[in-house]
Amino acid sequence: MNQHSFFYAIEPFVRRLPSVERPTGHVHFKRKLSWTLAILLLYFILGNIPLFGLSAASTDIFSAYRAFFAGSFGSMMLLGIGPIVTASIVLQLLVGAEIIKLDLSDPRDQAIYQGTQKALVFVMVAVEALPQVMGGYLLPNADLASALGVPLGIISLLIFLQVFVGGSLIVYMDEVVSKWGVGSGVGLFIVAGISQQLVTGIINPATGDAGLPVGIIPKWIDIIRLQLISFDTIFTSEGMKFILVTGGILALVSTILIILLVVLVESTRIEIPLAHSRVRGARGRFPVKLVYASVLPMILVRAIQANIEMLGALLAAKIGAVTTASVTGQGVTTVYTGYSSILGNFISYAKYNSATGAAMGASSPQPVSGMMYYLSALRGPESWIPSMVNQNVAGLTELGFAPLANWQILLHVLVDSTFLIVGGIIFAIFWIETTGMGPKSVATKIHNSGLQVPGYRRNPASIERLMERYIPKVTVIGGAIIGLLTLVATLLGTLGSAGGTGLLLAVSIVYRLYEQIASEQIQEMYPMMQKFFGAST
Repeated sequence: MNQHSFFYAIEPFVRRLPSVERPTGHVHFKRKLSWTLAILLLYFILGNIPLFGLSAASTDIFSAYRAFFAGSFGSMMLLGIGPIVTASIVLQLLVGAEIIKLDLSDPRDQAIYQGTQKALVFVMVAVEALPQVMGGYLLPNADLASALGVPLGIISLLIFLQVFVGGSLIVYMDEVVSKWGVGSGVGLFIVAGISQQLVTGIINPATGDAGLPVGIIPKWIDIIRLQLISFDTIFTSEGMKFILVTGGILALVSTILIILLVVLVESTRIEIPLAHSRVRGARGRFPVKLVYASVLPMILVRAIQANIEMLGALLAAKIGAVTTASVTGQGVTTVYTGYSSILGNFISYAKYNSATGAAMGASSPQPVSGMMYYLSALRGPESWIPSMVNQNVAGLTELGFAPLANWQILLHVLVDSTFLIVGGIIFAIFWIETTGMGPKSVATKIHNSGLQVPGYRRNPASIERLMERYIPKVTVIGGAIIGLLTLVATLLGTLGSAGGTGLLLAVSIVYRLYEQIASEQIQEMYPMMQKFFGAST
């Protein structure tokens, strides 16, 4: 059975999957806005519904990637958009490498592709949830199991079912926004999550690292009030480190800089003039942006790293040699666990109340050496400034692991840089081909909408040749630029620990959302433009 016959064979199954019906006509902007706000409210509600039966000792294995996965640990939104992104990666790689040969310009093949992707998302929900439940990261509450008189396995099953339901709901929430709202659900959820973290990074008065508030405003109020830095030490290396890193000034400058740079690259474009073949005087422009493929392919790059890191942590915990060490202080006992394997060394910790033994939280395994360390994503200044790297790895000294040498830190930075820039280019190319943004698809849409390029024959082939001069080159350049911007933001850090990738995504999505709202208003004012915009989205 060839590939086409296989996909045509499963076509009846994927078509029967429940889906959100597309609107038959133009949806008024106010109605779109209402649907968007309703789904956003539902997202926040689900993100605040705790998982029934989850122990406080559970570990957030995706904590470093939580920002742009738009999830909320311990809630029904635990997986966030992770399964959607992972399913998209798998299919884009298979189609891009022509292992799966589907013609995405063919409506039937495109429908099969989208249906297969949805089916694969449900598989990925289970694939991402099961290892966390069975691997001991999402732990059942023993006290609850005892009170209900059921085995721990039953509580674990309930946790898995809740995570699966939440992961499935976000698929349909994304569909509602994409078909009936403004923008996409994936983008909306990312912006919601990053915005929360940015607000936290600005005004949160809760105590964080170094005994200072998390928010930069209350943090500096305390620094000035308690006179934690003097004029004599302000220009020393330790003083500058305190101001820039501990005080959060570097993160503040980085956040502002990235916002300005993203707006700059998003507004940079080549505009190809268009004229309507049947309406004299009706003219327009087709913009080929510098960031033509958007920044969403960067999610795919980070998602690959997240899945590699999760797989490495699971394998190390199963096959690696285990060492433990505990430290007690200020009423808290911290138990460090080290896993040593051919993949490298990992460290995790769990905190308990020294008096009662009650769990107070735990960390996911963090790679500190070996292959998995080099493949992991950078976290901020503490991941590459030599004087901070070993200080910020909790448990490194207690477990007797060797500190990282400067060449290892440099190699980590180089590998992550390559991942971001090369990965950004590769996934940008795949993205435009699988989302109908390639030269052939764009030429067909322009032709079908009744528009043409002045000075060129009115047929798709001539328009396609013109688009091929710009789109492939701009896609590669834009992918590299976005990878570079992500690297800079990651190295410098951001407010609220939103992460370079998360901040980049949020700003770009908001900018494009603004443009889409503007196009919606144009359609309301000039109904004849609905055909072109509808064909282009």
